[in-house]
Amino acid sequence: MDKQVSGPASDGVVSKENQLDLSGYFPYLINRVGAVFVANFTRDALDAEDLTIVTWRVLAALSNNGGQRQTDLAAMTSIEVSTLSRIVARLLKRGLITRERSVSDNREVAVALSAQGRTLVRRLIPIAREHERKAVAKLPARDLEAARRTLRAMYDNLADDPADAD
Repeated sequence: MDKQVSGPASDGVVSKENQLDLSGYFPYLINRVGAVFVANFTRDALDAEDLTIVTWRVLAALSNNGGQRQTDLAAMTSIEVSTLSRIVARLLKRGLITRERSVSDNREVAVALSAQGRTLVRRLIPIAREHERKAVAKLPARDLEAARRTLRAMYDNLADDPADAD
C-alpha cells in the first residue's frame, strides 16, 4: 500500500515507484561505508599529520605507482585536474612530494614522493590497513573478492560516460 505523507512539505501520497529504500541502494551503501572509513582514518591518522583524505589518496597513489604525470595521477585518484594542481602545490610546499620535468617531453611534469613523503606513507599505511582489516573481519575471502570485482565493474560502467565519472 502507498504511504501517506503528511506535513507542510507533503504533496500527499508517494507511490511505490517514487520511493527509494536506502537500505539497498548502492550509492548510499557505498557512501556510508566510505564515510565511516574516512572519518575513522582521519581521526586515527590524518588529523595528526594535517592531511585530508584527498591528500592521502595522492600520497598513497604515488607510493604504489611511483612518479606520475599529473594528468595520470588525476585519473588514478579520481581527482579533478585543477583540484589536483592545488593539492600538488600544498604537498610540494610541505616537502612531501617532488616535481620534475620529464626528460622525454619538456612539457610534461612528473610528481613523486620525496624521502619525507615516503617516510610518512610508510607510517600511515599500517593504520589504513588496520581500518580495512576491521571492516572486512569475518567476511569470507570469496565475498571480498566478489565485492572488489563488483565495485571495479560498477566504476567502469559509470566511467564509460565521462560526465558520470566525476
